[in-house]
Amino acid sequence: QVQLVESGGGLVQAGGSLRLSCAASGRTFSSYHMGWFRQAPGKEREFVAAISWSGGNTYYENSVKGRFFISRDDAKNTVYLQMNSLKPEDTAVYYCAALISGFPRAEGDYAYWGQGTQVTVSS
Repeated sequence: QVQLVESGGGLVQAGGSLRLSCAASGRTFSSYHMGWFRQAPGKEREFVAAISWSGGNTYYENSVKGRFFISRDDAKNTVYLQMNSLKPEDTAVYYCAALISGFPRAEGDYAYWGQGTQVTVSS
């Protein structure tokens, strides 16, 4: 069992940056692939980024490539999402999730989810 708690959301102007953190409980964090998803008002939740258990592979949704960067610190049981050059269309609730096995971009393959943190980008 893994519990995930996101933090770092907030209100930022377009062009600004935020770093989201996701702290995980449990001793098996290093064996999970980790992902970030987001859900904007009135829209379905969508994949944003993922990182493999080793940290050696990362995956990004096309609209965030070159602006968002995912990383992990297994010593701290934490995964991060550095978000730069934020746009109003990045406004959403951001969720982190843990994947035991499956496809990093597939929401349905993730076993554990956090409660989410709100990110609002003003124009």
